[in-house]
Amino acid sequence: MSELLDQFLVEGRELIQQATEELLALERDPADAARLHAAFRAVHTLKGSVALFDLAPMERALHAAEDLLDALRGGRAEVGPGAIEPLLALIGVSEAWMEAIARTGGLPEEAPERARALEAALRGALTGERAPPPDPAAIPDWLPALVAGEAAAVAAAQAAGRPVTALRYVPVPDCFFLGDDPMALVRAVPELIALRVAPREPWPAEEPDPFACNLVIELLSAAAEADLRPVFRFVADQVAFAAVPPPAPVRTEAAPVAGAARSLRVDVARVDALMDLVGELIVAKNGLVHLVAEAGGAEPRLARALAESGAGIERLAEAMHRAVMDLRMVPLSRTFRRLPRLVREAAAGLGKTVALEIRGEAVEADRAIVDGLFDPLLHLLRNAVDHGIEDPAGRAAAGKPATGRITLEARREGEGIAVEVTDDGRGIDPVRIRQAARTRGLMPEASLAALDDAAAVQLVFHPGFSTAASVTALSGRGVGMDAVRAAVEGLGGRASLTGRPGSGATVRLLLPQGAAVTTVLMVRQGGETYGVPVEGVAETARVPADRILPLRDGEAFVLRDRTVPLLRLSALLDLPAAPRGGVARVLVLGAGAGRIGVEVDGFAGRADVLLRPLAGLLAGTPGVTGTALLGDGRVLMVLDLPGLIG
Repeated sequence: MSELLDQFLVEGRELIQQATEELLALERDPADAARLHAAFRAVHTLKGSVALFDLAPMERALHAAEDLLDALRGGRAEVGPGAIEPLLALIGVSEAWMEAIARTGGLPEEAPERARALEAALRGALTGERAPPPDPAAIPDWLPALVAGEAAAVAAAQAAGRPVTALRYVPVPDCFFLGDDPMALVRAVPELIALRVAPREPWPAEEPDPFACNLVIELLSAAAEADLRPVFRFVADQVAFAAVPPPAPVRTEAAPVAGAARSLRVDVARVDALMDLVGELIVAKNGLVHLVAEAGGAEPRLARALAESGAGIERLAEAMHRAVMDLRMVPLSRTFRRLPRLVREAAAGLGKTVALEIRGEAVEADRAIVDGLFDPLLHLLRNAVDHGIEDPAGRAAAGKPATGRITLEARREGEGIAVEVTDDGRGIDPVRIRQAARTRGLMPEASLAALDDAAAVQLVFHPGFSTAASVTALSGRGVGMDAVRAAVEGLGGRASLTGRPGSGATVRLLLPQGAAVTTVLMVRQGGETYGVPVEGVAETARVPADRILPLRDGEAFVLRDRTVPLLRLSALLDLPAAPRGGVARVLVLGAGAGRIGVEVDGFAGRADVLLRPLAGLLAGTPGVTGTALLGDGRVLMVLDLPGLIG
């Protein structure tokens, strides 16, 4: 029963998300019949799954939604706000109920009362049912061939004065898993006079998949269409009806149908365990490299043989890591598609009209990153709706369109992903931010005065701004932004904010794609060894101490006729600085005029490591990208030098 419940929770969440997407699309285009049929199928399947458990209130509410959607499909009710609103309300409550079931195994105490209210609203939308519009007189392509092949049966029925109805039923390939039995439906057809069953696609040369339905069912009945529709009520999107006219020309064309997608559901814990094993393999490989270095002096031939074997193991480890990473990678749509309905609800509650545009939802990242983004993104979007987008009067006064626009965009950037939330609202005022910081004593006056506008805007992430009193001072932008930054840093990322008064604002999240094999340059500082990702280092240099000159409050040196500012890693890490010898060892970051040097105590070689974001108490530690385990068992802290430099 526990396994069945787990499967129900996984599939139930997917069905709720599908219903949400279809209903929101239907709200934009009420004439989209395909969306309407898909929404009905999602709700119908969810209701069937709920019926397996003792969840009667949820089942009753879903049954009412199913009836309303069926009326919409049959043209007996109008697709409009009066129907879409209660349907979306039901989906929102169903989502909350699914999470309650996941936590406690059952519905919350208030579920029966809430279900009765939802059912009443859904049934109320059915009171204005209309008669279905007449079908167009067009003859479908499949009908002439069916009628010609069964001419004797058709002639006999028509000679007896009975109308003949033709039906074509193409079950979806996974119909068995949805609880549909095509042949049982055929057996329930009243006054069946002819039946044809054919493969939808040519049968494969090898053994066919017994779990995929590959049929096209065509039949003729002496019953009226109104008597046939109830039989196929739950698969109506897969069925076409036609009244058989007097003899018509025969056409034999048929449209090809795509095959079923094949997939395998794997427990996430098993993938995580496999990733841990890959990490151990990489650590063991690094240990072999360590042994090769030790054996090189005493046994050169053995060292060469070990090095060759180690190179092969390294290739296999990297290939295995890529394969496991592919298993853990999921598209951002997994999180993004949950957000439009919530934005719509927030805007409606405030009397605002807001359009949310989503881009880059196909970008992939580690499952933990994608799932962990939901809460910070939801907070950012609600914040944009509540405090960024002006009310209709305010937008009119500012000469803006009545509909506010919010864009949620994702894209790949280097080895990570960037996610941005942009709105066209009232923007950010650095002057008010400084005033709020001054009022709350967040920084000394001299430090505040030294901040430029870009740096002052970042103060909204300070916990001191997370108070109701700051809404007026900051146009509401500071409320809870510290929680957003903490959540993003917990995922190993960084958050920043840009904007101008009256011109909207953009919150930018830069995140890792997930645990990855990274080549790091190891450096020594203060008796410890740290890692620096190689892709962030332009070059290394040994600079004579007499070529390092004072520059304002710092130091600099000349590299190929360019002046390069120099910082010390000891200062960035707040460690005691060792006396500088005759030569300074420097990491050069950036390119062109943007280059900067970071002095370290020494270099300790390169290594391929499995980089993991910080977790637990260390989550969000500034200046640290993640950790890695070395071959000799030591834990290596991998630094984020751009983050340390600021």
